[in-house]
Amino acid sequence: MSGPSDVDLAIAAGLLGDALREREWRLATAESSTGGLIGHAITANPGASDYYAGGVICYSNLAKEVGLGVPHELIAEHGAVSEEVAAAMAAGAAHRFEVEIGVSVTGIAGPDGGSATKPVGTHYIGVARRGHPARVEEHVFSNDREGNKAAAALAALVLALDEVMAASPES
Repeated sequence: MSGPSDVDLAIAAGLLGDALREREWRLATAESSTGGLIGHAITANPGASDYYAGGVICYSNLAKEVGLGVPHELIAEHGAVSEEVAAAMAAGAAHRFEVEIGVSVTGIAGPDGGSATKPVGTHYIGVARRGHPARVEEHVFSNDREGNKAAAALAALVLALDEVMAASPES
């Protein structure tokens, strides 16, 4: 399996962009296993600078700590691929970029790196809106490496869109 297509990512990024623009909100990304794929999908849309502030590709633990303010102790206790770290990454992106919403992805794209408790394809996708607790979803994708990255990016775009659409216009 190869995962979602570029068209799937483009459609989701376009819908997210429209929703952000409608609310006059801005978004920032924190990407580990997707390596910038979410930011790429968003910036493929003309005018994305209206709603996309930027992102951090934080592939290493140090990048998560320095770029997003994820506490070293959190990574040491729960691992870089965890619900807790995904939540901290999303909140860190929103805070560091001073935007309404941050979205994050941390995971194991494969083909190596999995374990019995966190197999290849495991991803945690987080979204954090200022003034609200972060929300995290766990996914286990069963594609090849590129397919897992694309599936995680698509899930992040959809989760961010869901968060924007669920918010009242005044919040």
